[in-house]
Amino acid sequence: MTFLGEHSLATPAYQEKVDALIAFLDKTAIARDKKGGTAQVERDAIRQSGLLALWIPKQYGGIGASWAETLTVVRRLAAVDSSLAHVFAFQHLLLASTQLFGQPDQWEPWFEQTAKLNWFWGNALNPLDTRTISQPLADGFVFSGNKSFCSGATDSNRLLVSAIDQTTKKLIIAVLPTEREGINIFQDWDNIGQRQTDSGSIELQNVRVDAHEVLSNPGPLSTPYSALRPLIAQQILTNIYIGIAEGAYQAAKQYTSQSSRAWAASGVDHASQDPYTLGHFGDFWIGLESSRLLAEKAAHLLDDAWSVGDQLTPAHRGEVAIATATAKVASAQVGLDITSRLFDVTGARATTASLGLDRFWRNIRTHSLHDPVDYKRKELGHWALNNEYPSPTFYS
Repeated sequence: MTFLGEHSLATPAYQEKVDALIAFLDKTAIARDKKGGTAQVERDAIRQSGLLALWIPKQYGGIGASWAETLTVVRRLAAVDSSLAHVFAFQHLLLASTQLFGQPDQWEPWFEQTAKLNWFWGNALNPLDTRTISQPLADGFVFSGNKSFCSGATDSNRLLVSAIDQTTKKLIIAVLPTEREGINIFQDWDNIGQRQTDSGSIELQNVRVDAHEVLSNPGPLSTPYSALRPLIAQQILTNIYIGIAEGAYQAAKQYTSQSSRAWAASGVDHASQDPYTLGHFGDFWIGLESSRLLAEKAAHLLDDAWSVGDQLTPAHRGEVAIATATAKVASAQVGLDITSRLFDVTGARATTASLGLDRFWRNIRTHSLHDPVDYKRKELGHWALNNEYPSPTFYS
């Protein structure tokens, strides 16, 4: 499968691993979408590829890819399997979160162990779900409660978990071994799309959290640098949306070229020459090219901001936020448009369940609802009209 935006000027050393993984996931993507549940074999293949350490710097045993390079891999994976692209992408988001919120003596060993042992990281952060509370101990805390949308928690080795301090009402974030006593992961994710992200719920029953496991310095969103975390998350979503749209585009192109029939009133011999079909594909191309370029711009700005580190200013962070929101809105719009309109070019026979072409729309529709783009439009409106950068939150 050929993807938009690929460049041949410099081929990364890890590219063969990415290509092999994509080919492997593509073979069973349609069947697994119907099945749902945990993609254990495929998760193991990701482990064995060594790509769980893609973003980890080389000095800690990782591959040392930039954010732009990492997000390109996420996009390519999403074109064939957006569920596992999501889980893979969150691996790097969660690792980055430990660096942004914690201290080197915390995250450096986690980076090294992840690269050495191929640890998978799972998400139990979800700050909007405040049902998990924290009670202090002399040398730590106890977490109790429930969390929803815990992507990748199943089959993970480490979890990023949050709780609300009963006394201060502040958010406490910690890194815990998934097998820690009292952590119960449920297989209750049953949505129409993203069916293998394992985004179900977790129950925490009096889970002990040691003080050294808490990411409190500088903590979440306390500095412009630590506030890069939500922008990384938004860029992950952006590239997943573009990847889904690219996958839909390629599937529609192949089916239209090989199987679609010309409409009786079209006056042409093949569907690929139908003027209305050509118009649709022209729109698809424009949308994909524009959203891809916006995403690449945002990713390079993120890399620049990341390199500044603790000296990052609010204005510099704001520039990344504007570029990120712009790419996010564009990619969601383009993705929803292409995944719906692909049936206008493929025709009635393409709705057969065996082709699974509906999975592209179901996946992006499910994913895009988790973080409504209307609020990104509002942020961009404040910038366009009032020159106001978005205020850092966990979602902007």
